[in-house]
Amino acid sequence: MLLQAPGLAPGSARRQAACSVAREATNVRIVTAPALTPGRAGVSGRRILPPSRVVSVELEAPTLSSSPATVSTKKLFCEPSGQPASTAYGPALTGRPAPLGASIDADTGAINFSVFSSSAESVSLVLFTEADLNAGRATFEIPLDPYVNRTGDVWHIMLPDLRDDLLYGYRVEGVHQEEDKDYPGMRHDKRRVVLDPYAVAVLNRRRWGQMGPNLPYGEEGVLGVMPTWPQAAAALPAARGSAFDWEGDTPLNLPMESLVIYEAHVRGFTAHASSGVAAPGTYAGMVERLDYLKSLGVNAIELLPVFEFNELEYYSQIPGSDQYRFNFWGYSTVNYFSPMGRFSAAVGQGAPARASCDEFKQLVKECHRRGIEVILDVVFNHTAEGNERGPTISFRGLDNRVYYMLAPGGEYYNYSGCGNTLNCNQPVVRQFILDCLKHWVTEYHVDGFRFDLASILTRAHSAWHPQQYDQETGQRVAMSSGGAIVTAEGIMTDGAGVPTGYPLADPPLVESISEDPVLRNTKMIAEAWDCDGLNQVGAFPHYGGRWSEWNGKFRDVVRNFIKGTDGPWAGDFASAICGSPNIYANNTPHETDWWANNGGRQWKGGRGPHASINFVAAHDGFTLADMVAYNNKHNEANGENNRDGEQHNNSWNCGEEGPTTKWEVNRLRQRQMRNLTGALLLSCGVPMINMGDEYGHSKNGNNNTYCHDSELNYLRWDQLAEDPHGFNRFVRLLIHFRRATPALQRTTFVNDKDIQWHGELPNTPDWTDTSRLVAFTLHDGKGGGLYVAFNTSHLPKLLQLPKWGGRVWQPLVDTSKVAPYDFLAVDGVLSAEDVAAARRQMAMWTADHTYPVLPWSCIVLQSAPEDPAATSMIK
Repeated sequence: MLLQAPGLAPGSARRQAACSVAREATNVRIVTAPALTPGRAGVSGRRILPPSRVVSVELEAPTLSSSPATVSTKKLFCEPSGQPASTAYGPALTGRPAPLGASIDADTGAINFSVFSSSAESVSLVLFTEADLNAGRATFEIPLDPYVNRTGDVWHIMLPDLRDDLLYGYRVEGVHQEEDKDYPGMRHDKRRVVLDPYAVAVLNRRRWGQMGPNLPYGEEGVLGVMPTWPQAAAALPAARGSAFDWEGDTPLNLPMESLVIYEAHVRGFTAHASSGVAAPGTYAGMVERLDYLKSLGVNAIELLPVFEFNELEYYSQIPGSDQYRFNFWGYSTVNYFSPMGRFSAAVGQGAPARASCDEFKQLVKECHRRGIEVILDVVFNHTAEGNERGPTISFRGLDNRVYYMLAPGGEYYNYSGCGNTLNCNQPVVRQFILDCLKHWVTEYHVDGFRFDLASILTRAHSAWHPQQYDQETGQRVAMSSGGAIVTAEGIMTDGAGVPTGYPLADPPLVESISEDPVLRNTKMIAEAWDCDGLNQVGAFPHYGGRWSEWNGKFRDVVRNFIKGTDGPWAGDFASAICGSPNIYANNTPHETDWWANNGGRQWKGGRGPHASINFVAAHDGFTLADMVAYNNKHNEANGENNRDGEQHNNSWNCGEEGPTTKWEVNRLRQRQMRNLTGALLLSCGVPMINMGDEYGHSKNGNNNTYCHDSELNYLRWDQLAEDPHGFNRFVRLLIHFRRATPALQRTTFVNDKDIQWHGELPNTPDWTDTSRLVAFTLHDGKGGGLYVAFNTSHLPKLLQLPKWGGRVWQPLVDTSKVAPYDFLAVDGVLSAEDVAAARRQMAMWTADHTYPVLPWSCIVLQSAPEDPAATSMIK
């Protein structure tokens, strides 16, 4: 028997029953409520229903004589929901609340749309042709019935026979705090069509830097914000039978300790004309140049953000320049499930928006073919919507109170430094982030994630008390601060009473990521700090060592010691060489480490060297070449009067600021670049190389090039090919040497049997504040090993080498020597005879167990069995 309530279509009554009916057979009795005064959606989004609407379903247990009426949930979700057909789709069906996003229903082949909003008063599905999208107008708009097309806080509808070239978004109506002060934090805007957070591909502009259409933005009925923020829409899911051919691709699952990571930007990698690729600045262009990365020796790339972002977000002319400001790096996410569309060559050439998905998959597959893992730099700390002055693109228009950390008056917390903070540990947002990560692992086969400003993931979320109503009148009960849960001190808290933003000892999101079975073998890397001063390096909640961390302390220590700074740098440098056991093994926090002495105490210590992601340079900050050429930042090209960027760079210009023709200065800079690279690649832990540093890329002293779509951020393939100083060869050989040396790839820290420390004499290290020498021997467990020394003094030193019976020390690396003799290896540059001859020249020293080390230089010697004949000839 078809259930029907007054004023509802048959499908509506059936949907009401389905919301509460158990799968077991039962008799259903519709219960109507007395007339209530219509009102706004409450804080939790529960509408006060108009008179005679069904508000509950009571269950009666079946009797033995009854004939149970089995309610098919499959059929209920496919009931007509009342919206008529059009030329582009058939009559609408009720739809399913899960999965969120747009998906193809396996039973009917229809497209199911599902979106979360707890505070919306009404939701409409908006469909676009690309022509109408570019014209700023909707093609079709389908209102969702809150009784038929809603389950809890999820709005849903299913459309059969939908044209697959259409795009979609949602118009969400509800309260805006500027229109009703009683609802702080609510920012629904019916003028906007917002993106589905679960959209798998997004389209608004097809090519990088392309301006949106010139429309009368702001006029009624015109969608979009401005030419740099035109209306965006989501692509429909791919039709059945169009699955990407992975050709058997599976995760590489390389051991963390074996990685050599290359931090790269998709556009910057091939945008320069000298790259010679068919599609510069795209995923396809990157594929064309992957063989270079393989030959370099790296086995993981960490891609700067590839989730959909708006490169024109900051677009404006840079003062005093003919250049324009771009959001080049991409740390301002518009949509988390979608690959950046304007990194796609196919989309730029007119292919459907979904083509970006396959193009990125092809990049991952080709990386895996070359033994290279793919790690994504992800930004779950904030979104591109900014603060209250920012555009309404997606999350703000759907459910601002849920998705963002808000103060009681609706103000945005700004732990990210970018205007807003994602409410990461709120249950809905937490599930969203988890779904996103699993999407990229299952759909795109990525191997890991680096979490930007990851400390924000540990902060307590803001929460709003569900709005209370008078049971008799249906009117909202007034509460202080608009119904937010507020402490006596006026601070909003989460549901457990923890103040918003307080660092949690057991953050639910980080725990969920760590324990999720789909993400079990996925690499997790935390940038364990944020822009509000929370630093968790060494004590980020790692849940049994699941997380590694960007080790900013390694960077600072290495820079200071290599340039010869006074202070405790020799001892700190030795610890960095060992993989930073003072940070990751030591469970006793320093007295100044607030986090490790409080909530982070349980996460301190007990980890291995692979917890440390070592780097001396990254995308933000000085490049390796600028680190040895500039004492001060020179960010004038950014148009901010050199006020932006980090002031403390721990750099040294080697005697002249910037470019110089002085031979001695340039020679010292080449030596220092090799010393810094040697410290990086000869240390335990996981090294990360910044794109371009392998050939000495310079940004002219600019340490904050976020806004430049120019040669400042492009890899210069022409300079790489020239390699006039042989530095690229040096880096390549050292990477391959590291990967061939198990003693440098450790899961446990070295002990006294593995490593011995030396000074100018064996076993006499100098750990004083004036020490400029760190030397050590590292055993390989097979009778051999390495002798490594860093002399960061302005004076040469004659080192006495330890004597290992029956063995001799052979030179491998000496950064004081001119290329190619800085690295003695047989390759296309040096022959076996060349290497042997160079070693014979040094035999007068090594045969006597000594070695001269020039100022600011590094040496690496290999232990080899002694050749009696060669020794007698020298004597």
